Amino acid sequence: MTRIALCQIPVSPDPSANLKRATEALARAEGAELAIFPEATLTRYGRRITDLAEPLDGPFVSGLAEAARRHGLAVIAGVFEPGEGRVHNTAVAIDAEGAVRAAYRKIHLFDSFGAKESDLVARGAQPVVVELAGVRVGLITCYDIRFPELARALVDQGAELFAVIAAWGSGPLKEDHWVTLVRARALENTMWTAAVGQAPNPAESSDGFGVGRSMLVDPLGVVRADLGTGPGVRIVEVDHEWTATARATLPCLDHRVL
Repeated sequence: MTRIALCQIPVSPDPSANLKRATEALARAEGAELAIFPEATLTRYGRRITDLAEPLDGPFVSGLAEAARRHGLAVIAGVFEPGEGRVHNTAVAIDAEGAVRAAYRKIHLFDSFGAKESDLVARGAQPVVVELAGVRVGLITCYDIRFPELARALVDQGAELFAVIAAWGSGPLKEDHWVTLVRARALENTMWTAAVGQAPNPAESSDGFGVGRSMLVDPLGVVRADLGTGPGVRIVEVDHEWTATARATLPCLDHRVL
């Protein structure tokens, strides 16, 4: 068993306020081995991200790392790293000793539904699997969930769990898309999938980011936990023996031809 805290928090434009929220959530996550936060936990999306982006040794990640060490659990969270003209939308992975173990730069940028993330964000290039809390975790960020080839590449790199972080945009049918896609990536790869989105922030609701609906989905696509729309921290359990049982029942990874 691996105990995971789904940390569905609202995000503001102010990194210091978001760090405070995140550290408070980690205090509530004690007893878990891994805490997962949303995409863009550093600061809310907007043109400000180019000014507020921080290196991975900056105050935001350093603060998260210290809290991870203090509470003895690993952390995954979304930040923005400075780049040349544009930033990187990065999922940072921190171990329980407070060391940065990996950084995944989002590959698929959200140039859809009238948005153009690529105006501000430079595309990443490499899928990333990182070992945290004794589990090989494949990192997926928001719009990436629409691309099954990324999830399959993570399987081929030995992932045992998908961690999906998001600042999902609201709109007609968008919440249905989120739930369907998360369940599909879990089912088609017979993979436990922990997906964490931003909670809605009423003070910043005009931009539409954050629908909540953080979930734990099992390897047969069954939703084991759903946080709904409000802020919250929920500790869930991933049963790795159930993965073996599911794959014996549905050996689709063994049946691949292409």
